[in-house]
Amino acid sequence: MGQTIAEKIFAAHLRDEPFPGTKVLDLDRVLCHEITTPVAIADLEWRGKDRVFDPDKIKAVIDHVTPSKDSKTALQAKILRDWARRHRIRDFFDVGRNGVCHAIFPEKGYIRPGFTVIMGDSHTCTHGAFGAFAAGVGTTDLEVGILKGVCAFREPKTIRINLTGELSEGVYAKDVILHVIGQLGVNGATDRVIEFHGPVIAGMSMESRMTLCNMAIEAGGTCGICEPDRVTVDYLWPFIKDEFESPEAALAEYRRWCADPDAEYAKVFDFDVSSLEPQVTYGYKPDCVKPVAEMAGQRVDQVYIGSCTNGRIEDLREAARILRGRKIADSVRGIVSPATPQIFRQALAEGIIDVFMEAGFCVTNPTCGACLGMSNGVLAEGEVCAATTNRNFNGRMGKGGMVHLMSPATAAASAVTGVITDARELLRQPAA
Repeated sequence: MGQTIAEKIFAAHLRDEPFPGTKVLDLDRVLCHEITTPVAIADLEWRGKDRVFDPDKIKAVIDHVTPSKDSKTALQAKILRDWARRHRIRDFFDVGRNGVCHAIFPEKGYIRPGFTVIMGDSHTCTHGAFGAFAAGVGTTDLEVGILKGVCAFREPKTIRINLTGELSEGVYAKDVILHVIGQLGVNGATDRVIEFHGPVIAGMSMESRMTLCNMAIEAGGTCGICEPDRVTVDYLWPFIKDEFESPEAALAEYRRWCADPDAEYAKVFDFDVSSLEPQVTYGYKPDCVKPVAEMAGQRVDQVYIGSCTNGRIEDLREAARILRGRKIADSVRGIVSPATPQIFRQALAEGIIDVFMEAGFCVTNPTCGACLGMSNGVLAEGEVCAATTNRNFNGRMGKGGMVHLMSPATAAASAVTGVITDARELLRQPAA
């Protein structure tokens, strides 16, 4: 019997199986940020185990509240900062060099096909876009990962998602994953890996694949994962060019992390996205999804473009395409947060930052703050946000606030009109 991608990775990284079905895996990367890691650091110190298994395999960033907004968040940052210095963790990204964790770590080339990756953050599943097994974990697992470089998992079954057809103009990866979550439900992939396949995936950039995998957790998935291909190799080539004679050689090596044709899946879903329309959430669960047309005209008070889901350069480009030559509605405050300094600089060089500012957006430093209602865009009670983030839980961006999830293009169009709007309507109209 053939193997899924996750099964191949588990087999290659197996350290021990202390109980039937419980696999202890060697880790290639332990990722850390200032919200969840300080608790693990403090507990390890209390236990007299203030050590790290390999400082080169640990990557850390301050990304949720940056710069710190109060004494508590400053202390969280200080704990992580002091720990990184104490253990000579070279790849620590402090204020000024930092970015959204699930954007900056792939951007630096730290994630490779076949890797095992953990982090105390549910959206660690983003990194599965590279053909890696990447999972969010709790404090105890994070501590063990930091100390011993291993993590125990019940080997998850895999759900296969086949995406066929061709995306229409104005429809993006965010619309695809919202539709998939709407069909699976928030518990539809619980304790499962979601493997994405098909010509739609083959035609996607790494940025779009990261958007898909990022939201696997919103269907309950342990990890979203894509097969490594030439797109993966081209993205990684600046970082791996000294390891392989050619991109073709790299691709040949990485292909071993593709699923076997006779792999066995828990479930298989087929989605033809040819007629898919832009999607948007309603209510307070990520599976509450409708076509934008059914939500058109609903008021928004704030538009937020950024996050580990949609703060990359291709996201900013699509939003800027809508905003160029237009102003946002007087009733709306627009906030954009490029996900990393590199993305910020690229957007600046391409004139995208000017487009946002001319339209009336507030441009902030890279941060996760608004997404979980900690800083840089918290909602007041009763306010509504059109967001490119990944969760619309009750109070997610502020107590009593409502969040509608959508693509960057839909968010930009909604900023211009002041209500939820299909971006394709604006694309058909000449800008003023």
